[in-house]
Amino acid sequence: MPAAAQAVPLAERTRRKISRRLVPFVFLLYIVAYLDRANVAFAKLNMTADLRFSEAVFGFGAGIFFIGYLVLEIPGALLVERWSARKWMARILITWGLCTVWIGFVRTPGQFYLARFLLGLAEAGFFPGIIVYMTHWFVSQDRARAMAGFITAIPVSLALGAPISAALLKANWFGLAGWRWIFILQGLPAVLLGLITIFYLTDHPREAKWLEPEERAWIAGELEAEKRRKRAAGHISAWQALRHRDVLLLAVALSCANIGSYAYAFWLPTTLRRASGFSIPVATAFASLPYVAGFLSVLWSGRDSDRTRERKLHAAIPLLVAAACFTLSALPGQPFPLVLLWLCLTSAAGYMFPPPFWVLPTLVLGESAAAASIGLINAIGNLGGFVGPSVVGYLLTSNYSYTTAMIFLACGYLTAGLLLLTVRIRRDPV
Repeated sequence: MPAAAQAVPLAERTRRKISRRLVPFVFLLYIVAYLDRANVAFAKLNMTADLRFSEAVFGFGAGIFFIGYLVLEIPGALLVERWSARKWMARILITWGLCTVWIGFVRTPGQFYLARFLLGLAEAGFFPGIIVYMTHWFVSQDRARAMAGFITAIPVSLALGAPISAALLKANWFGLAGWRWIFILQGLPAVLLGLITIFYLTDHPREAKWLEPEERAWIAGELEAEKRRKRAAGHISAWQALRHRDVLLLAVALSCANIGSYAYAFWLPTTLRRASGFSIPVATAFASLPYVAGFLSVLWSGRDSDRTRERKLHAAIPLLVAAACFTLSALPGQPFPLVLLWLCLTSAAGYMFPPPFWVLPTLVLGESAAAASIGLINAIGNLGGFVGPSVVGYLLTSNYSYTTAMIFLACGYLTAGLLLLTVRIRRDPV
């Protein structure tokens, strides 16, 4: 080992190596994952006009993704815990990439529903699997920052996806409309990354040849010591975890937050076009600005949560702020710059809560129980991703005002924040 490396304390050196090896790659995977589930928002205006889909058809098709996602959520998280993260992640990436490409060829509502359902089924287990995977490599005091490192992929994927999709909307290659190319070209990277994942990811520190022997021993020892502390505090079985009061509260809170956040994403280009009167490509490109604000806020949230070792308020307060800003964005008669400001603040607040939120279940539960609970929380939480778009589509098709639909979504953020304040969570061990 070089003398310069030996001069760096073992703990710091090991943490840096793990972070540099894993976080950027997982970040890239999640960029592709989130873009493939949310790119339907960028295709929406042209797609619905071309296929004559109503707002209700679009909302149901956008939301049915989360019903498919529900089916394999808990088994997927447990497979990462008990089998192999890299093999399961590779399977997920390849199959969801192919399903995304298929959406580019749909022509009827039934085909749209089936393709989105299968996309959710294919991607199920990815996010909770990553959360569980992080517990194999990062001790609790480093976990929120590590999670923020890949959760930033959500706003980054949408900030990049907006201008790229706006450019693709103008394409008309081989007789296929631009909105179809959004799905085709944004689905193929997932297939390629799935093949790379098998060779790049490492399941556990003991298998990491890219760490020195003393580095492998240090991180393995730290993680084992953390497990012993949790066992000493009382073991909770996987079945008990699924009935745990705080696990259920976290699940319902996440579901309410997702009622707001997913519908916000799916209708953001439409909202901006209504407020500005811009063309579809220009309004779609403007959608990147709120996600830039979200990118900056999620970085701050993970760092500050780790610095203070406080999780609950770092998750709850931003949701309450998001509810207020989203409500203000829905008030009629405002100039476009003010609407855009409220939407940027909504995005910034909405993306602050996930890094500290996903540390919460790992603080009170054993390893397998935590894996099961993370799957349950994400499964129930993602039902909000079905409810929000479906209800908004129904409201708009039934001639309710746009303001009414947006205030409904703001209530999701509000309810989520209030529920999190009731969760009983112990502070991180020092």
